[in-house]
Parts: sequence; structure tokens; C-alpha cells
Amino acid sequence: MRTDVVLATLVLATGLAPVLPAWSQDRPPSIQRGERLALTRCASCHAIGPAEDSPLPAAPPFRELGERYPVRHLEEALAEGIVTAHPAMPSFAFTAEEAADMVAYLESLPTARVRRRP
Repeated sequence: MRTDVVLATLVLATGLAPVLPAWSQDRPPSIQRGERLALTRCASCHAIGPAEDSPLPAAPPFRELGERYPVRHLEEALAEGIVTAHPAMPSFAFTAEEAADMVAYLESLPTARVRRRP
């Protein structure tokens, strides 16, 4: 089965389709791959799209990460394995390519500050 069919089925099955931007071919492949990683590995706790609330209230929405620090700085931590003091956050590591894709996706999200501008 093709990966895009599997992912579309997953998005529809989880009910996340209305809150995620459409995967379009005009976005760079790295952003598309990063979005898929966020959906499969992070969306159970974090809001990964541009507007929804995080399923786990203590987990910051990804769109707010850029307000806290440059998300580019996360690339090394993602590749080495993020470990936090928060007990609900699992420790995990991405490959170097996955980390770069995740950062590309995070950088593509509009921040809350940008969305609030008139």
C-alpha cells in the first residue's frame, strides 16, 4: 500500500483531518515529511497544526515553540534524543534526516504571535 494512502487513512481515522493543513505537492518534501513525523509521533500530545489545542494541555502546541526559542536549535536535540523532566514525555531520537525534516515543518508553522497581528 502506498505511504500517502496509509497516512491519509490514519489522518481520517484519528479525526485530525480538519485541523491539519492539506498535504500539497507545492510544499517542499522536507516539510511534508516533517508533518507526517509530527502526526505519527507527536500529535497524541501536542497540537501540531496552526490552530488546534494540544490533546495534553501541558504539551505546548508546536506553533508556539518558535516563540520560545529558535526551532532550528532543536535539530541536534531531536537527533540525539530528547529527554525532558516531564514524566509523560517519552524519550526518543530521530535520524539526522528526520530531525531536519521535523525542524523544516516546525519552521513552516505560523506562530501564535504572527496569527494575532491585525
